[in-house]
Amino acid sequence: MHRIVIIFLLFTAIGLVKSHNEGGEWSCQSESENRIEAIFKPGVITIDGHIDDWKDIDGFEFSLLPALDPHQDDAYKAGSMTVKAVHDGNNVFFMLEVNGKYAYSKGDNNKCPSVALMFQVGENATYHNMGGCKESPDSCSSKTCKGTEVDIMHLSIGNAIPGRLYGGNPIDNREGHGGDRFGHLVDLYTWTPHCRHLDGISPTGNDTSAQNDWKGAWWHDSFKVHSGFVAEDSPYSSEDQDGKYFFEFSRPLRTMDRLQQDVQFSIGQPTNMAVAFWYPEDGKPWHGSGHYSISCNWVPLDLPSSSSLATRAGSGNSSGAISAFSLLFSLVAFCSSIFVGYYVSKNKSNPFTPMDRL
Repeated sequence: MHRIVIIFLLFTAIGLVKSHNEGGEWSCQSESENRIEAIFKPGVITIDGHIDDWKDIDGFEFSLLPALDPHQDDAYKAGSMTVKAVHDGNNVFFMLEVNGKYAYSKGDNNKCPSVALMFQVGENATYHNMGGCKESPDSCSSKTCKGTEVDIMHLSIGNAIPGRLYGGNPIDNREGHGGDRFGHLVDLYTWTPHCRHLDGISPTGNDTSAQNDWKGAWWHDSFKVHSGFVAEDSPYSSEDQDGKYFFEFSRPLRTMDRLQQDVQFSIGQPTNMAVAFWYPEDGKPWHGSGHYSISCNWVPLDLPSSSSLATRAGSGNSSGAISAFSLLFSLVAFCSSIFVGYYVSKNKSNPFTPMDRL
């Protein structure tokens, strides 16, 4: 039975990219200044789909362009995506906000919105072709594609109740793979779009040390209930309601990965990442390669330390103090000049008395 579950999870994960075929020559004109900063904010974020706790966190806005043909003319019609991120020294947290009319079909992931985060793991891993290994699906492996590994977290919400937590769970983690049989928030790795596997699963054999270290939840602001949904409440809202989708995720900065399948975050060191979004436009199911992306290249993710933020704030305060002192000095000088002018003019009004008349 366990083997059947693993095969099913693997099949559904691979199904997302089975049609990842490109037409024409690849062209990318990314904005080099694009960055995402996960500032140090301990004890602030709860992964529950609600975003009230993100209101004081600055977001980074990106246009959503087709991943395989990134032209502005074909951008996601409903608008851009805002990405927010923080860390608390132990975990990193992400929030994705994107406009979209409510679309939900229980049990059918391709008729529901879906999101993924992708991170560079191998030193030679490229954004284009999800790692960029040149091997065919029959020959790709940890040896033949060494150095091109990328880490992917993918959430499909067709079986995920809004506001409920999904991802790593004791049952799937006990079996040693990156699956999630309850809500399909899965932990994957890949070398190319056609060589994609759940953590712990490989063409040459499985390794039961793997885990799904991600947690996540989703929400749509058309929902009228905030105390909590259950499966019987599906579809949770009316179809085509205007609003925004919110997706929240968290993961430890470091994991127990020994297989080069997880990205390892380090405070003070940038990590390359990407964000993908699928949406069933005009009610039509999306297909694996029909996703949008926030960039056609890697976007650096910065995780500054608390001390670097304090230094930055201190530098700003120092500059402010200098500006205030300069203003005060100028004001004193101006007042002094008025006093001196008044004093001189007053003395000039006294009549001159020659010495011989004294």
